[in-house]
Amino acid sequence: MGLSSVASPWWWAGFGALVLALLALDLGVFHRRDQAMTPRQALAWSGFWIALALLFGVGVFLRFGAERGEEFLAGYLVEYSLSVDNLFVFVAVFGALRIPAALQRRVLFWGILSALVLRAAMILAGAALLERFHWLMYAFGGLLLLTGLKLWWRRREEAGAEAGPALRWVRRLVPSTPELRGSAFLVRENGRWLATPLLLALMAIEVADVVFAVDSIPAVFGVTRDPFIVFTSNVFAILGLRSLYFALAALVDRFTHLKAGLALVLVFVGAKMVAAGWVKVPAAISLAVITGILAAAVAASLWRPRAARPAGPEGAGEPGGTGGSGRSRREAA
Repeated sequence: MGLSSVASPWWWAGFGALVLALLALDLGVFHRRDQAMTPRQALAWSGFWIALALLFGVGVFLRFGAERGEEFLAGYLVEYSLSVDNLFVFVAVFGALRIPAALQRRVLFWGILSALVLRAAMILAGAALLERFHWLMYAFGGLLLLTGLKLWWRRREEAGAEAGPALRWVRRLVPSTPELRGSAFLVRENGRWLATPLLLALMAIEVADVVFAVDSIPAVFGVTRDPFIVFTSNVFAILGLRSLYFALAALVDRFTHLKAGLALVLVFVGAKMVAAGWVKVPAAISLAVITGILAAAVAASLWRPRAARPAGPEGAGEPGGTGGSGRSRREAA
């Protein structure tokens, strides 16, 4: 690989094959039809992805040692918790574009697939830069410190605010139809190709994910410098994101103190990176601190829930329906 990693190329290839097999089963076998995922199904799938990540962590522990296993688990917790912010964006985008629940799963599948490719490129580039320019570790740490402090002071702002600029940018850039066209992402009308709201939703989600990745990837590098551990923990968190959305979207606003917890996690990881030249924090300590902060944030949120909650995937986009017929010289793509 040219980068310092405990994993051989065979481990990278095997993990890539595993991810491709899981995606093929997901799309081609278990979820072939466009239909809404029930809360029970979503919880079951969320449990499956979490159990699979933990099982992989056990494999890392047994093959590469306790420290690498702890780093994987800490990285997975950081990435999974930071990905909750994506849920707010999903709710906001689907609501603004009136995407029905039956089609949200389709958008999220392709969004998560493209996010895996983007994250892989960003992680390998980040690892290569850190390998060559060690001082970037301190720059990443300072960035996380500032991001954590900013998130702390802005934690009471409206959830999903990041979706607004991304959606406006996509709408200005891409010619589109005013309403859905069945399950098509692109249609041809009057001699030109137009995006449907499904493609706009996909593009807005991808833009927001890139913004989130600028914070989350350095945060995982603050836990471990091994690109294999960073990549695999990111992948498992992203793979479970779609089912997590359908399981928690209707309840996500109950976690009123989660942003405060995420802010503290970012500040802790950022401080750890800045002080890396003088203080070595064991992976077990990092795991304990991150777990304690997130557990306290969730417990505080459940203890004092907010009354008003946003509509979840069942309600998002209902007024827009599934798109009309209107076939004025178009071809669905």
